[in-house]
Amino acid sequence: MITHDFPFDPTYGYTLEDLLQVTAPAEPDDFKNFWQETYTQARQIPLNIQQSQIESPHPDFHLYQVNYDSWQGVRIGAWITVPKSEPVERAVVVGHGYGGRDAPGFNEPIKHAVCIYPCVRGFQLSPHPDYPGDGHRHVMVGIEAKESYSHLGSVVDYWLAASVLESLYPQTTNQVDYLGGSFGGGIGALMLPWDSRFKKAYLNIPSFGNHPLRVQLPCCGSGESVQKHYQEGHTQVLEVLQYFDAAVAAKYIQIPVVVAAATFDPAVPPPGQFCVYNSLAGPKELFIRQAAHFDLAGNEHDDAAIRARLLRWFAQ
Repeated sequence: MITHDFPFDPTYGYTLEDLLQVTAPAEPDDFKNFWQETYTQARQIPLNIQQSQIESPHPDFHLYQVNYDSWQGVRIGAWITVPKSEPVERAVVVGHGYGGRDAPGFNEPIKHAVCIYPCVRGFQLSPHPDYPGDGHRHVMVGIEAKESYSHLGSVVDYWLAASVLESLYPQTTNQVDYLGGSFGGGIGALMLPWDSRFKKAYLNIPSFGNHPLRVQLPCCGSGESVQKHYQEGHTQVLEVLQYFDAAVAAKYIQIPVVVAAATFDPAVPPPGQFCVYNSLAGPKELFIRQAAHFDLAGNEHDDAAIRARLLRWFAQ
């Protein structure tokens, strides 16, 4: 039993057996066509890449900052890390959570890889007047229509991050992996089915799974903003969010995926996380975290265990 002071139960009363039975909601008839057409349009966007090398804080990596054009003309900033002593054989797109990203990482569980760390529209390196850099507001931008919703642009930002690596490091073409957690886990699930360049993925505590259920479950994450909007009478929001349901998209993911899902999470309700895993159509593995988005003794052991597992899994 985890001690907490939330006014709700972050397990939501679900046992592990319950969590493994949560199924995805129905999808709109044009779900697949919507995303395939969006992908086709996105790949036609000229990237207009600008790249500059900057001082690296890690002795084993070169570090670059890049900028590129994305959906609706939004300029995206990212970091790229390149190993100094390993041949570059793979590319990795690394998604971030809804707190954004202040710096690149240098400890990903994939060897011989060039990694790109994009900041989606509105966050850190990608400031934009139409996209606030905090999750509670970002999640609401353009939510009135599927064509204008912020998550559509965020998906494209990650697709085109892969295109940037493909352009700069052509030896990695069609050899791309994805790592993303929370916001980045949910956006990753939306992104992966339609882009055949990606070969493996790790989705950590993925968000945006099963929106009809999410709006019924209290939370302290970005979902709280959507839930309040829904409860204020804007029930039509589900007509838009059905196109951005990570669990529905997971049904179209055929590549191998590892999911880490938590049984206790006050920000991303566990039923939604497990729904993403349950829905995956291809080879999949599950790591069960005791808690997420919550400071709990033992979390570091989960982190170490999943890293060791991912090192083996990506090396296979």
